[in-house]
Amino acid sequence: MAHLIRRSALSAILLGGVVLPGAAHARDDSQIWTGASATVNLGGKWRLSQELVGRFSDNRDGLYEIESNTLIGYKLTPKVTIAAGYTHDPQYASGDFTVLERRAREQVSIDNFAKVGPGNLFGRMRFEQRWHRGIDGTGWRVRPYLRYAMPLVGKTSLVLSDEQFVNLNTPSFQAQKGFERMRNLAAINAPLSKSVNAEVGYLNQYFFIRNGPDNVDHVASLMLNFSL
Repeated sequence: MAHLIRRSALSAILLGGVVLPGAAHARDDSQIWTGASATVNLGGKWRLSQELVGRFSDNRDGLYEIESNTLIGYKLTPKVTIAAGYTHDPQYASGDFTVLERRAREQVSIDNFAKVGPGNLFGRMRFEQRWHRGIDGTGWRVRPYLRYAMPLVGKTSLVLSDEQFVNLNTPSFQAQKGFERMRNLAAINAPLSKSVNAEVGYLNQYFFIRNGPDNVDHVASLMLNFSL
């Protein structure tokens, strides 16, 4: 997995200026992603987190995904957390339900594992098993993620992140094995209160399609994070 982490780091560093080959021939979509997440201290080293994300697309005529993620985490050390949970993900097109995706999820995350200039790096390796209702097979994939946070004024920070999607097999709904896509984000994270943070920014989701034009989603992203 070391080469995936290196690729994530390079993508995050070059976030603002990278030019992807073939981008001129890609199929573009303008989207809005809104969501909220809450983390609850269960006592001791245990944490429960719940995230809900709604995704809207021009090409799919509005709402196309409602993703609900539930995770239970355990802090192995002050910086290292392991977690596992479940994702419920109904999907739509032009207002009509299309498919229900369910996922099991496991991950390891490391807080502030390195300092780069005035900011800190956060890393995560996520493993997923995917199922589509009514379709045989299990899709296996990994999602290495790297996030850089640099303080600006007070507790407001600039955030740059990169996430890779790597498919490990090819059921019918996961046709492309290997490196499939990446998400690059540039955002401002600011506290709204002692327990609520808002993160607003631009996310570029780039799909690498073999034997066809690549796909690019230009996303306006707004997330609220609650610590309870």
